[in-house]
Amino acid sequence: MSRSLKKGPYVFHKLLRKIEGKTPQKTGPIKTWARASMISPEMVGFTFAVHTGKAFEDVLVSEEMVGHRLGEFAPTKKFLRHGGKMQKELEQKKKEAEIAAAQAAKAPAADKKK
Repeated sequence: MSRSLKKGPYVFHKLLRKIEGKTPQKTGPIKTWARASMISPEMVGFTFAVHTGKAFEDVLVSEEMVGHRLGEFAPTKKFLRHGGKMQKELEQKKKEAEIAAAQAAKAPAADKKK
């Protein structure tokens, strides 16, 4: 559910204080743990180092991000891949096919030089 219009958007007050009176070009990444904070128009151009639970991920705020939350742009889970043995076998076959194709391409070039 969205926040009521009476209350207005939730913007972490300390973030606004940190960017107040500063320019985005001269300011480095601003560290924050406030993933739930809404991105306001004043934040456009600044880089925020958003905490993911383990590390900080840099998020460069653009105009399209206004109205979204900081946490949306710093995923907390790292996607490795789907599949198990079958997926590994498919990837291995694909890699072997690429190697064979590269070797086949080199062989005619060597024959032409002779």
